[in-house]
Amino acid sequence: MPHQQPVIPVTSADQHRFDLIHVPAGHCCGRLLFLPGMGMTARQYIGFGKSLAEHGIETFIHEWRGLGASSLRAGRGTDWGYRELIELDLIAALDTLKEHTNGQPLLLGGHSLGSQLACLVAARQPRSAAGLVIVAGGAPYWRSFPLYQRWALRGVFSFMPLVARLVGHYPGKQLGFAGREARGVIDDWCRTGRTGSYAVPGMSVDLEAGLAALELPVLGLRLARDWFVPPESLQWLLDTMPGCECSVVTIDPAHSGDKADHYSWLQETAAVAKVIADWHQSTDATSRA
Repeated sequence: MPHQQPVIPVTSADQHRFDLIHVPAGHCCGRLLFLPGMGMTARQYIGFGKSLAEHGIETFIHEWRGLGASSLRAGRGTDWGYRELIELDLIAALDTLKEHTNGQPLLLGGHSLGSQLACLVAARQPRSAAGLVIVAGGAPYWRSFPLYQRWALRGVFSFMPLVARLVGHYPGKQLGFAGREARGVIDDWCRTGRTGSYAVPGMSVDLEAGLAALELPVLGLRLARDWFVPPESLQWLLDTMPGCECSVVTIDPAHSGDKADHYSWLQETAAVAKVIADWHQSTDATSRA
């Protein structure tokens, strides 16, 4: 589906091409590079970007390799994992935005898997981040979930890589979770789900050590009815960054029809945007961004 927002073209080191969707703010007081959830395209977050713009936060929405405006699609002969998403695409996006923002640091944030990868790219390149924004995100580690979900998740984290290898990619739309995902992305996500660690094959740095060394303001924003990410899952992710000053805010339903869950906030973005704007104004991220 087309949209009317300006875009910023990006080309990665391996010639992968994609666009960042740009949502300007009239009286800009901060800038945010926002990473979508697994299987979600950048355009699905335009409304959220517009809500942030009302608070003076200029937003750049990343496009995942294999989705939306990306020049690639996952398949048996085309594969990638976290290493490519971080060291090729996200580093290229940050380098492109340095020119666009005259080198001013950005807040890095994301939804669900995007929030994990925002933390990981900050661990890989810490000077690029003025602060971190985690929306409905947390580590997928099976032990951080309630007992009734744990063993089901153990099965899921074994089943998904198997399906992806058999098909050549993970067929998320057909299976009812995520989108058309590369085998390597599923392998990396499920590895964290099984072990609780962010050990990514082929990375040029130790991401766990990078996370532990971060010293940034971090906002962890939960939706009250988000069973995808229980409080312990968010806390596991925050605990990987002991040097960061972390704030956790839970958004309750605003009315009887408000689900306040993992995805519904994208239909009513005002509350999430206000929490982010208020946090941004009250932390050191204001002076860094």
